[in-house]
Amino acid sequence: MANKRFTMLEENNPEVMNALAKKLGLSSDLEFYDVYSLDDPDLLAHIPRPVYALLVIVPLTPAWKQDRENENVALGDPTSYYHGGAAGEGTEPVIWFKQIIGDACGSYGLLHCAINGATSKFILPGSTLEQLRNDAIPLLKDERAKMLYDNKAFEEAHQSVAGMGDTPDPGIGGREHAGQHFVAFVKANGHLWELEGDRNGPLDRGELGEHEDVLSPRALDLGLKRIIKLDLDAGGRDPRFSCIALAPKAD
Repeated sequence: MANKRFTMLEENNPEVMNALAKKLGLSSDLEFYDVYSLDDPDLLAHIPRPVYALLVIVPLTPAWKQDRENENVALGDPTSYYHGGAAGEGTEPVIWFKQIIGDACGSYGLLHCAINGATSKFILPGSTLEQLRNDAIPLLKDERAKMLYDNKAFEEAHQSVAGMGDTPDPGIGGREHAGQHFVAFVKANGHLWELEGDRNGPLDRGELGEHEDVLSPRALDLGLKRIIKLDLDAGGRDPRFSCIALAPKAD
């Protein structure tokens, strides 16, 4: 159980996430956009391409819960998660944080979106994101988690946007007990990665082509639609989810 808890962020609101990204030091050349459909070109036309990351809230259905348990076993002991070398010289395909701060799921998700893959090129020099990324690279999993736990700038950035949005504050522990999970999908080193602090490590979902972004049909099939299909194949109904996309700022 986490000892520290943040004020929970509103459900996956682009306005909130854009404010948090700016506060942490992501260039304003990128923005989050609502994803209104996974298939309808007209409903996706407002999102500039390429899309670098998706941040999704997904309900924990029985089928996904079982799949997660099986994958966590396959990932092994999270304390043995490998790390890179010196800062800036890491050999990891992605930088992943184990979540040990309660009710901070949204900020962990944004962090995973911002410091991995091509998005990392948009991190501003001297920013909190640059510091977190550089400090994280040489650390083992537990050391990395504790570093983020103790980072005051990360906590202050989260708290500064926690009152934004239209949804009333759900209070401490609300989303965790409701079984909602923030998941980041990021393209890094030519692969789609599923990143969530509540897992035993990062999940490589498969290879993407040079011109396939995270909102491409193949990336969706490997990522978000895979989760949806698990529930449908088990006889459930299409789970309600919330999805925003990190992409270039519209002209």
